Amino acid sequence: MIASESRGPVTILRLRQGKANALDVGLLRELEASFAREIKTSVRAFVLAADGPIFCAGLDLFQLANGGPAYIRELLPALHDALRAAFTFPKPLVAAISGHALAGGCVLAAAADARVMARGPYKIGVTEILVGMPFPPSALGLMRHVCAPSVLQEVALTGRTWGPDEALARGLVDEVVAPGELLDRALARATAFAAVPARAFALTKQQLRSATLEQIDRDQKELGAQILEAWCAPEVGEAVKAYVAKTLNRAK
Repeated sequence: MIASESRGPVTILRLRQGKANALDVGLLRELEASFAREIKTSVRAFVLAADGPIFCAGLDLFQLANGGPAYIRELLPALHDALRAAFTFPKPLVAAISGHALAGGCVLAAAADARVMARGPYKIGVTEILVGMPFPPSALGLMRHVCAPSVLQEVALTGRTWGPDEALARGLVDEVVAPGELLDRALARATAFAAVPARAFALTKQQLRSATLEQIDRDQKELGAQILEAWCAPEVGEAVKAYVAKTLNRAK
């Protein structure tokens, strides 16, 4: 599900989970384990990448629709742990967004220290609210971290998605490049981060992210049970099933 490839001082972690790189419990747990494992290695910096025109389409809604509340009770903790592991990863992490980054895919990219997106007919944004899913605290916290306050409400409350240049203007990505230049540019950014003394980078990154983590933990404690209840509500399940059916029809 996650392949690794060394490029000098940088390791590429590549999502390989079908065509859409959809996040299910297994992939989320593997992401968490990968970040925990790489902390202990001598590798200086990382690029998070994917193959094909979909970087990550977000949560696997097919499994969510079929699994119901029992699956959701396993999924949300796995999502929280994976996003937290990515966001607190002390080494440099650059997202190479090769295509669509939707919902949880957009949030996963937001965990990185820099986001480079390929120019093309691709969309990025967070769409959970359109099917009645309130943001888990870890997901909203990461979006709050990358979006200016003037942009955050539009991003979080509308469910809109944007093309690469529109995303750049809103701060969802840091750079837009031609598709053929994407990986090289992401590697260059990661290599530049790797040139910074590791301890100084890690401690500075920790301070930059501490307020966001405190807010995530506070919201998780206060709202986590209500958010889980909302995700398990019958009307949300029906909305997800309708969206999945619509998506299947569109793909035919």
